[in-house]
Order: sequence, then structure tokens, then C-alpha cells
Amino acid sequence: MARGLWRNRDFRIFLTAQTLSAVGDAFSFVAIPLLVLRTTGSLVQMGAVTALVGASSILTGLFAGYLADRVNRRALLITCDLARCLLYGLIPLVWLFSPQVWLLYAVVPLAGAFAMQFQVTYVTVVPGLVDDHQIIEANGHLYSAYSVAGVGGPLLAGIVSALVGPATAIAVDAGSFALSAAGLALVKFRPTAPVPSNDAPWRDFLAGAEFLWRHPVLRTLTALLALLIFITYGLTDLIIYYLKHDLGHSDRTVGYVLAAATLGSLLAAMVVASARRRLGFAACWIGSWALCGTAIAFLGMAPGVLLVGALAVVQLFATGIAGICSMSFRQEVTPDHLLGRVTASFWTIHNTLGPLGVALLTGAAARYGVMAACLAAGTACTLVAVSALATPIRRLRPA
Repeated sequence: MARGLWRNRDFRIFLTAQTLSAVGDAFSFVAIPLLVLRTTGSLVQMGAVTALVGASSILTGLFAGYLADRVNRRALLITCDLARCLLYGLIPLVWLFSPQVWLLYAVVPLAGAFAMQFQVTYVTVVPGLVDDHQIIEANGHLYSAYSVAGVGGPLLAGIVSALVGPATAIAVDAGSFALSAAGLALVKFRPTAPVPSNDAPWRDFLAGAEFLWRHPVLRTLTALLALLIFITYGLTDLIIYYLKHDLGHSDRTVGYVLAAATLGSLLAAMVVASARRRLGFAACWIGSWALCGTAIAFLGMAPGVLLVGALAVVQLFATGIAGICSMSFRQEVTPDHLLGRVTASFWTIHNTLGPLGVALLTGAAARYGVMAACLAAGTACTLVAVSALATPIRRLRPA
């Protein structure tokens, strides 16, 4: 960590709390699909639960930014962590008596709504913890911490799921959110400027979307990411299904592969600040998504676990570079009093097609095979990335 950030007590605590929260996310990332697959044996139901989470995130995004810009942001983060702790804690409790698939359809999307509110609010507090010139480094460190948690999380989730079942892994998930909430209670954020009043409440509510529309680069990023999320949203379900169904491996192997894949995210966090300074936003963002598409196209052709894991590493490295650059740019150009609404609008709009995308991708894989689905998705992803060369994004070169 950069020396200035290391001396920042509040950022250190915030980083620790977010790492704990990321451990919980990593557990649910693996344990929820495994629990659905073990209980129902259906790829379609796996995709349906994932799609419902995406839909709940979209609905939450309509008001998440409005809340983040108007209430105490630390209290809001803590509330979201505690809510996810309680919701995920219900699943292993009920599974002690009898598996109830309907509970997953009710609890997991609701937990996804709190996750969306948490993610929007978390983005708004980073500029209040560090200096302006430290934003991309801070985001890199946070992403790096998530990646470290992501390495251990899926690995442990796969092992725990294999030994005592996915429901127990979800119990660990619930505990991690409680620890994260305790850590956030110790963080002090800088006071933010009061939100300007607006005589037209509906326009105040839509201020984030208006800001995105008026900014040529953010407008283009939002549109292109909507297509990219549509294409790639169901990729994790495909990897899990491919490893278990087509290649015949265990829950533990799924955990190993997904844990190894997060090394790509860790590498992205380590190099992103330097890459953006030297190459500029355009080269990093466009090149990363083109690389991601290439990795996805070959994923369904991989004959064994090692190649699946290697391609997954490349895919997460690419999306990590693109994601950190995108978030940092948005934080740099958006006024603090609008950051919550701009972030919520950005994520809500580009996630809108996600549920439809995961249903289409998993349905295509079930009907035509994982190889055909990955080839089509990877090709489409690369074409969308290259199309950014004809947009205002291409003008964002090294400073």
C-alpha cells in the first residue's frame, strides 16, 4: 500500500471491513449456485436465481443513489451488512430441518438488493477517505483485497460445500457480514457537502441519469457496458456447470478453479494504476474487454480443469482492469453530492439487460452446449469492445 494510504487509519479499517465483506460475497458466489444445483439438479434454476438477483439489483438501483446522497453513509453501509447477515443466516437454519428451494428465490434476491445498496454507497465514501490523487490507488488496493478474499473464499466454499454441504458455507457467509459491520462502525468519514435542494423532486431523483447523459464518455460507457453485462452476466454459472456436468468434477474442484481465477483480479489491482498512467483510459478499457471476449470464446473448448482455470484468470484480469478504470474515472469527474445517484444510475442502467442475458446464456448452453454458448458470447464481447474505438472513449489518452 502507498505510504500515505498506509498511514490513513480510517482507510485501513475500511479496507479490512471490505475484505471481510468480500469473503462473504465469495462464499455466496460459489455456495448459492452449488446449493441450487445440489437441491434441484437444474442449470435453468441456477440461472433463474442469478437472474432474480440481477433484477432485484436493478430495482434497488432506482433509489440506491438517492439514499446514499441523503442519509448517513456509514449507517447505511452497516445496515446493509447486518441485513445480509440475517438473510443469509436464514438459509442454513431452515436447511437444518428440510431443504426449501422457495426460500432461495425469496432470500437471495432480497440480499442482492442490500448488496446493490452497499455497493453504491461504498463507491461514494472512497473519495471521502483519501485524497483526490489517491483515488485510483485506493480503488486498486480495495480491489486487491477483494481478490485476496476471492482466492480464499471460493476455495473454502468449495471445500466446506464438499464436506458439510453448501448450506453450511452460506452460514460462514452470514458471519462475515457481521464482522464487516463491526469494522465499519469504527470508521470516520469526512463530512460531505449538503445536497442542493431541488424544487422538482422527480428531477432531483433523476439527477444521476441526467449527469450520465450529459457527459459524453460516461454516456458511452453506460451504453456499451449494458451490452457487455448482457453478454457476460451468466458466465460463472456456465463455468460451474461446465466443470461439474461436462467435465464431471466435484464441488471442491469448482472451488479450486474459481479461487485460482481470482488471481487475475489480484494481478489487475496490482498493475492498473501504472497501466492507466502509461496507456490511458481508452487503451486499458477497450483492450481489457477485447481480451475478456477472447478468453470467453475459448473457455467452452478447454479440455481440462487447468485450461478452464487459466482462461478464467485471463477473464477476471481483463474485467478487473476495465472495472477499476471505469469506477475511478466516474469518481474523478462526478461532484460528491451527485456521486451516489450517478453511481446508482450507472449500475442500474448497465445491469438492466443482465437478467435477460443470464437466462439466454444458460438456456443456450443447456440446449446447444457450453462450447457454442461461450464462442458466441466471447465473439460478441470482443466486437462490442472494439466498437468503442468509434466513440468518445478513444480520446481518453495518457495525461
